Amino acid sequence: MKKLKIGFVIFLTALSLNLFSQIKLIFDTDFGGDADDLGALAMLHHLAAKGECELLAIMCWTTEQNAVPAIDAVNRFYKHPDVPVGVRKEGSYFDSTSYSKPIAENFHHELNYQTAIDATVLYRKILAESDDKSITIVVVGPLKNIENLIRSKGDIYSEFDGKTLISKKVKEFVIMGGQYPEGKKEWNFDGNMPGITRYVIQNIDVPITFSGFELGVNIKTGEVFNQIDKNTPLYVGFKYFSEHAAWMKQHYKGQILNNSTYDQTAVLYAVRNGLGIYWDRSENGVCLPDEVGGNKWQENRDGKHSFLKLKMSNNDMARLIESLMLGNF
Repeated sequence: MKKLKIGFVIFLTALSLNLFSQIKLIFDTDFGGDADDLGALAMLHHLAAKGECELLAIMCWTTEQNAVPAIDAVNRFYKHPDVPVGVRKEGSYFDSTSYSKPIAENFHHELNYQTAIDATVLYRKILAESDDKSITIVVVGPLKNIENLIRSKGDIYSEFDGKTLISKKVKEFVIMGGQYPEGKKEWNFDGNMPGITRYVIQNIDVPITFSGFELGVNIKTGEVFNQIDKNTPLYVGFKYFSEHAAWMKQHYKGQILNNSTYDQTAVLYAVRNGLGIYWDRSENGVCLPDEVGGNKWQENRDGKHSFLKLKMSNNDMARLIESLMLGNF
């Protein structure tokens, strides 16, 4: 009965929210750190295949040398080889514990760090070519790519600076980051980059919806991938992550472990909305980040910020997200 209930919720929400529009989406990720980025990207490919969103580009925050090849490999695995990938051009490095490594080694890819386009250039190109207020940007990692975009100047694609391009072209930001109503140091708001989150949030004047740490921490997914084809990025990536991540490996016994599900919640909201079904939303306020990854929520009737609060149970949301990651809907 529970599987039928969740399946009906998935169908009903997709039908009611996406009959008349297709979300045009850019996905900005710190792929390779936590496996939730991999799960969120798999979700996006399935949703794009169903016509629920148009995945315009993937922007990579991390400069780890296997991240771009791994993202390109995932794109090709899900038969979307033409999705462009942008990356920060600030020097690459190698991390043997990143799950990007086995994905890049085991699945076909054609892009690498050197051949991928600069993320700021790709952002500017896509925004300049888009209709006004037509783009949703989903950020599930630290905000350096967005800072670079805001600070960018006019170029061959547009005479406008980055801040103006965002104001003209972006409909909404969906940001996985922070804690609500307040919290201390959180990775996506920190990223070892003091002050960047505050700068970005203060310089975006379009609506922002936040999916906070407290939302995803108790939604546990991953063990289901022990039952899927081993020759898939989901299996390879989640298994490597379970074995090597600092907070996972002490519990690893040869099987994929459940992990908190942060980034997938941001993708689910961005594509399907789901207000009143999946979650409620606190609106009319502003998120006030500090310099070191913390933040507070301040009520403000003129504020353009909001944050999500889970309406379903953690277990029901976990099963729903697992279905979406696997394309079983």
